[in-house]
Amino acid sequence: MILDRLTVVNYKNLEEADLNFSSNINCFLGNNGMGKTNLLDAIYYLSFCRSYSNQIDSQNIMHEHEFFMIHGYYVDDDKKEDIYCGVKRRSKKQFKRNKKEYDKLSDHIGLIPLVMVSPQDSVLLSGGSEERRKFLDLVISQFDKQYLEYLIKYNNALQQRNSLLKLDRAFSDESLFEVWEEQMSVYGEKIYECRKNFIHDFLPVFNEFYDYISNSKESVSLSYTSHIERGNLAAQLKEVRERDFILGYSSRGIHKDELEMNLGDYPIKKIGSQGQNKTYLTVLKLAQYEFLKKVRNTEPILLLDDIFDKLDSARVEQIIKLVSSDRFGQIFITDTNRTNLDNIIKAIHGSYSFFDVKDGIISLAESSI
Repeated sequence: MILDRLTVVNYKNLEEADLNFSSNINCFLGNNGMGKTNLLDAIYYLSFCRSYSNQIDSQNIMHEHEFFMIHGYYVDDDKKEDIYCGVKRRSKKQFKRNKKEYDKLSDHIGLIPLVMVSPQDSVLLSGGSEERRKFLDLVISQFDKQYLEYLIKYNNALQQRNSLLKLDRAFSDESLFEVWEEQMSVYGEKIYECRKNFIHDFLPVFNEFYDYISNSKESVSLSYTSHIERGNLAAQLKEVRERDFILGYSSRGIHKDELEMNLGDYPIKKIGSQGQNKTYLTVLKLAQYEFLKKVRNTEPILLLDDIFDKLDSARVEQIIKLVSSDRFGQIFITDTNRTNLDNIIKAIHGSYSFFDVKDGIISLAESSI
């Protein structure tokens, strides 16, 4: 899938932009706070129906304006896709494919595969297990529509059980608990199998990319753990029901799953340097790209936002070699350092577009190459 043209109005600090892109590499140069990341975020929005950095839609509208609009024109072989999003304050979000509005936004997820590498990915290491589960869910839902349905049904059952736990124990209905716990068990098992199978298939790609970028100097691992591994979830939930009444929430289930990220034998977030953490997160996303490309039999769009910060020159060189290879399709990359962008352009053997970004204004520029 290729993004051929993008129109943006009043999105964050981008008052108006109408841009045509290269099918290969698109570079955006500018100082911090100029709008480079906001442009990538607008592209991200058209794939996932939400911002990468701020899920409150009204806060993404440019100050002192009443709406934002993002309009993308995509090509995929001979097929064209027209994707429109409009958000007005105090109004329902509009999301349209080829001028037809979606009944459910979840129906759109996966249509335009996309991977974003961002400084905000650091939350995968520093944040709680919920952030790492979001990563799993985002990847799997791009190639498995049923997985998204499982998640919706599981979360509904979880919400219902948690509501029961907040009632007075004397008025609780055990049969209602059994209904929702059984549903959590059924859908939790399906979600667990999807996640486990994904990690199994994902790991070889992840290890290959990490070895390449680090020149095989470090050993890393990625492992998935779940309460499901302890046995039937419905039985576990019944066992801890009394304790959950005291806690006020469900303490067992796939909503507590963990994705452990280690450097050697220890959590990388505790012992990793800034460069090692950045390498790990970058590899995680590049491997996600390679995995989606394989299972979807199409090249996702790749967004690289300021990925060279905190990396030594050797790792920067390896990443440049990797992203400029023919393993990747259309790439959008931002940087404050023109040298990094010029080095990528030197390494590619295809078309490119180079843009300057200043105070929310994006203009086509002449590359020095």
